[in-house]
Amino acid sequence: MDEVNEQMAVRRQKVAQLRAQNLSVYPNDFRPGYTAGDIRERHGDLDQGGLEALTEEFALAGRIRAHRPHGKAAFFELEDRTGRLQVYARKDKLGDEAYARVRAADVGDIVGVAGRLFRTRTNELTIEAREVRLLSKCIRPLPEKWHGLKDVETRYRQRYVDLMVNPGVRDVFRNRSRIISLIRRFLEQRGFLEVETPMMQPMAGGAAAKPFVTHHNALDLDLYLRVAPELFLKRLLVGGLERVFELNRNFRNEGLSTRHNPEFTMVEFYQAYADYRDMMELTEELFVELAQAVRGSLRMPWGEHEVNLEPPWQRLSLVEGVARHAGVDASELAGVEALRTLAERHSLKVDPKLGHGKLLVELFEHLVEPRLIQPTFVTGYPLEVSPLARRNDAEPEFVDRFELFIGGRELANAFSELNDPADQRRRFEEQAAARRAGDDTACEVDEDYVRALEYAMPPAAGEGIGIDRLVMLLTDSPSIRDVILFPLLRS
Repeated sequence: MDEVNEQMAVRRQKVAQLRAQNLSVYPNDFRPGYTAGDIRERHGDLDQGGLEALTEEFALAGRIRAHRPHGKAAFFELEDRTGRLQVYARKDKLGDEAYARVRAADVGDIVGVAGRLFRTRTNELTIEAREVRLLSKCIRPLPEKWHGLKDVETRYRQRYVDLMVNPGVRDVFRNRSRIISLIRRFLEQRGFLEVETPMMQPMAGGAAAKPFVTHHNALDLDLYLRVAPELFLKRLLVGGLERVFELNRNFRNEGLSTRHNPEFTMVEFYQAYADYRDMMELTEELFVELAQAVRGSLRMPWGEHEVNLEPPWQRLSLVEGVARHAGVDASELAGVEALRTLAERHSLKVDPKLGHGKLLVELFEHLVEPRLIQPTFVTGYPLEVSPLARRNDAEPEFVDRFELFIGGRELANAFSELNDPADQRRRFEEQAAARRAGDDTACEVDEDYVRALEYAMPPAAGEGIGIDRLVMLLTDSPSIRDVILFPLLRS
């Protein structure tokens, strides 16, 4: 730390010297006409003769990443958003004062450069500078060693430095942006309309999750940061917008882990005259298109595994999955006591108040979920854990729903939508009773949503996909913090 402070003191002294000469240390009048990538793409194949034939001068700006002054000449690497380009500065070209400022420049400084292209003796494409201007002084020295687990907390807390010195991190977030853009295009091409629904809601609904609470002073009203946009999006189906989607943030007042951040991004989409099986087909199409665009292949590494997204993907009922991995017959999972005994046998501690449906899901998450490495649609969720989904016609204690698992993690949740207002009211009332009994993830009765259903919502299906986990998969990132620019961290 003392060494860093000493370097910062030297750099501040350089700033003082420049200001004493009436030179701007942070000007804003230099306009680059090119990027390093532009120059390499257009002229990277030219030999020295071809470069000499060019009449234009190239102006670009970026950060100094390496600096090698030698007497009356200096080389430095200039990096912008597209890559790096070498710069050659000569005293006889720049003049004494300007060259002295080049020699005094530091790694990390942002500069503007203008000059002609040539090739060095080692055949490196280089700009011979006619002008070098300091655009922003870097006071803090860039870290020399930034990789490794010992720096992981600092990387997340100082993402600006992480992006600056780790090209692979920049690639992850470029891919994240591209994935989001591709999802929008995919849905729009299929007739979906992008909409925005409230982030602050008078009632938390649409998912079983504990909300964040805020207060509106002017209205003297408690509001909830939304846990999901679902109920508002389905109101739009009632209104005649038959295909809608929203790609935005949700907020859940839950713990932090490599898979969970309290503020996260989801895309939710709803389609009239479709069911959960249509959502399976759409999901396969979407993931295949994304993998081909981002990875160039349907096979990709995921930690120590290889994931293959080649459709069709496995279908597995939740009961079948638990029975298979617990080593029992599916008929043995019918009673609550049998499930409690099974949980005890597999060292799973469960709340004694849990009903059959929630017990079944707990066993699934413990025994099955971590083993679902290849893409798997898990179907047949209990009604008890699906208060907004349509009952299955043949087995009304279950609903028409799937969750998608890849790499041992849930990436998507979809179901045929419940549009019977009487059934929805009963389920809301059951949720409200559970909330009064202490379940702070259960929702209240949303009277306006029931009213909307009474105007008739068309039969429909909807789905939510976690963008952060999807980016984790497509970039082989082990932690959700690796794909969120500024994750929430403990103090």
